[in-house]
Amino acid sequence: MGIDVVPVVDDGLGNTTWLVDLGDGRALAVDASRDLRGVRAAARARGLSIAFAADTHLHADFVTGAVDLSRDGALLLASAAGARAYPHRGLADGDEADLGGLTLRALLTPGHTDEHLALLLLDGSRPLGVFTGGSLIVGAAARTDLVHPERTDELARAQWRSLQRLAELPDDVAVWPTHGAGSFCSAPPGVQRSSTIGQEKAGNALLRAEDEDAFVAGLLGGLGTYPRYFRHLAEVNRRGPAPLPATTDLRPLSDVEVEVAAGRGAVVVDVRPVERYAAAHLPGSLSIPLRSAFATWLGWTTEPTTPLVVVRDDDQDGAEIVWQARKIGYDRLLGELAGGLAAWQQSGRATTSTVVVGARALDGRRVLDVRQRSEFTAGRVAGAGNAELGRLAEGDLPALPDGAAVMCGHGERAMTAASLLERAGRRDVAVVVGGPEDWARHTGRPLETGP
Repeated sequence: MGIDVVPVVDDGLGNTTWLVDLGDGRALAVDASRDLRGVRAAARARGLSIAFAADTHLHADFVTGAVDLSRDGALLLASAAGARAYPHRGLADGDEADLGGLTLRALLTPGHTDEHLALLLLDGSRPLGVFTGGSLIVGAAARTDLVHPERTDELARAQWRSLQRLAELPDDVAVWPTHGAGSFCSAPPGVQRSSTIGQEKAGNALLRAEDEDAFVAGLLGGLGTYPRYFRHLAEVNRRGPAPLPATTDLRPLSDVEVEVAAGRGAVVVDVRPVERYAAAHLPGSLSIPLRSAFATWLGWTTEPTTPLVVVRDDDQDGAEIVWQARKIGYDRLLGELAGGLAAWQQSGRATTSTVVVGARALDGRRVLDVRQRSEFTAGRVAGAGNAELGRLAEGDLPALPDGAAVMCGHGERAMTAASLLERAGRRDVAVVVGGPEDWARHTGRPLETGP
């Protein structure tokens, strides 16, 4: 039979939920996040009801949506070894679930996590494709350092064995991974979300490694840093998320209420664009411009138990802010500053500003590049130093000369970094609007590369 497998991509987290049309008005959703808007819209557009929700592993980068789908009547399928604390059908290696004409077979594939399953979709005895979650991904294999640092090598060796097992499937079997380009779970750059076993055997350097040791060296050598919220989210997914609140409205807070909340430890998160934040913002506020990657940087720069107050412009979607926070388990949104920054200013309360400069105005300034190390080594402004934004968020603040300029690829991460430095007492840091390519184009000078 023909099979319709629909990718629902979260560009911000770099992940894909797979929606499978089972051919009878029902659907299977694999690795859905708590932000179910895209999955539900895709199902509605095809006239499908989601009857099955499967998770390949205990996710570290988003809160599972399978529990909410099960509350709506879907049968939740997940690894029996995951010790999940909510109703589900536990699958062990080789177990099968009848989907009504199609079958889902569990293949134990540890590495990314201990209880990881790949889910093989069969039509009778013929394998159609495999949902590989965080084992085999397009062009790579997912990272193995999330469970515990001391187990990274052990799990990398388990990942090697899991990939070898998957490589035994027929070459024409489709590969449907969860983690893709933009994921901090170690997916390489690229737009391709799916593949086949044959394509991966031919082109995946890790799958083509000559032996286990070479695989482990290649996998671990490519690992970068990851958002700190990854460290606790797997346990949230094991216990199960709380039911979603009924509304996505942000409660309006007066300037007095915001001031009191901040005095009691709440973090004011300003989601306005870089230029608007630079012109004026609440002293001590944290700049995280609202875009597809908002959830990642919210989870990297704040703690899930910290109350948050939002400052936004009228043309920014409050519900989008709420959903991005919820999908990483950040439910402590106290509300938003009613009337936005204008109301704060009209009350006579103080604001502050941040200097912004263009890429062509960097001569004579010390440049701090806050991109990921891999981005920095691929091409940077001559003489720039590197301190990843994630490191700054965790308190690793470098000493900087007066008048230093903070740079990223466009300006958003740089402004977040500047706001962190301002919160730490630095008031003389400029933000570069633009990136290294802009500097090279304006100056005619080459970018530096390499370590």
